Amino acid sequence: MFNILYSFGIFLFGKGIQLAAFFNRKAKLWVEGRKGLFERLEKTLKAAARQDHPILWFHVSSLGEFEQGRPLIEDIRKKFPSYRILLTFFSPSGYELRKDYDQADFVFYLPLDTRRNVKRWIEMVNPALVVFVKYDYWYNFLDALHRKNIPVIFISALFRPSHLFFKKYGAWFRRRLQTIQWFFVQDERSEELLHSIGIQNLTVCGDTRFDRVYSIAANVKPFPLIAKFCEGNRIVVCGSTWKEDEDRLLPMIGTIQPGVKFIIAPHDVSQSRIEELTSRLQQPWVRYSEMKNDNLAGKKILVINTVGILSQLYQYADLAYIGGGFGSGIHNIQEPITFGVPVIFGPGYYKFKEAVDLIEQGGAFSISTAAEFEEKSGAVLSDPDLRRQMAERCRNYVEQHRGATARILEGLTSRHLL
Repeated sequence: MFNILYSFGIFLFGKGIQLAAFFNRKAKLWVEGRKGLFERLEKTLKAAARQDHPILWFHVSSLGEFEQGRPLIEDIRKKFPSYRILLTFFSPSGYELRKDYDQADFVFYLPLDTRRNVKRWIEMVNPALVVFVKYDYWYNFLDALHRKNIPVIFISALFRPSHLFFKKYGAWFRRRLQTIQWFFVQDERSEELLHSIGIQNLTVCGDTRFDRVYSIAANVKPFPLIAKFCEGNRIVVCGSTWKEDEDRLLPMIGTIQPGVKFIIAPHDVSQSRIEELTSRLQQPWVRYSEMKNDNLAGKKILVINTVGILSQLYQYADLAYIGGGFGSGIHNIQEPITFGVPVIFGPGYYKFKEAVDLIEQGGAFSISTAAEFEEKSGAVLSDPDLRRQMAERCRNYVEQHRGATARILEGLTSRHLL
């Protein structure tokens, strides 16, 4: 009964996205990207030499989950070159940025989770192993893969009591969870929750994103113009900000103290969003795309109007503000702390273990008002000893949490899944 309702809900979801595509760019990309999907997949697979090259299918929801899956993809590519790697995305924000990712043999959108789509997809791909990253529990896919005896694992999985699986009415979906070959979970809380519903086939191994951000920091590339902008100043990098974050940031930025500059990288870099942000700035600013050697003098604010470089910019930071904490939740704090950068964020951080841990350990602060941001940031920026202490706590935290990728790879090989 519930699976019928689920399939009907998926059908309605698909129709809703098609309707939204008329006035929403992201929905339009979602729909357009799936047109002719099976024909393109079939043509691509036929052109590939698949003899003696089983397919390993990785699925991620969006860009964040891709970054979590990336260390394992690249390790497998090096150590098990006989596999052909298929990477799928659910969201356009991940697919459009990584559709040319060269460590995967095939990159596609995931089709809508209808029984017809699922049957056709699995028959065409016939994967040897399926890896879901963090979440995206698609009932019909999991059901069909189980019936075909195709092993499925989840890596960097994270569970909370609010999830459907732990509710009384979630038993029908819980049964699908119990067919998963293995869970590599991030923390002990997830382990306890899975144990509470009778699932024992799991390993606590941490979050693979720590391995990813550590690799970024170890191979950071310079940005000469940004280095020139930053030279001789203390730098605050404001990453993935939303308007609600900027409402707290801009009052302080409007009265920048001497020797402090800001780099602001909004979450949405569309032209209208950049224009809305820059219209509120009260100090001289420059867009990243317009930087030149001769137009940086006197500029106090750098506005990043492109994607893909934020993780590298923390190399210049003395302090980072991470956006999202006044909405559904903070964005990635692992990137700045890997560089030993103290972090500040809004109140919506409780679902993020690393944020909770670092507040307790003294590597991060949370703020709710503009006055709090001015107080906390002022304390960090004016006290070199405090900055060094917080930086060391951040670096130590990352060092303690690296290694999830190696533990997953060892688990897969010891269980003969690779």
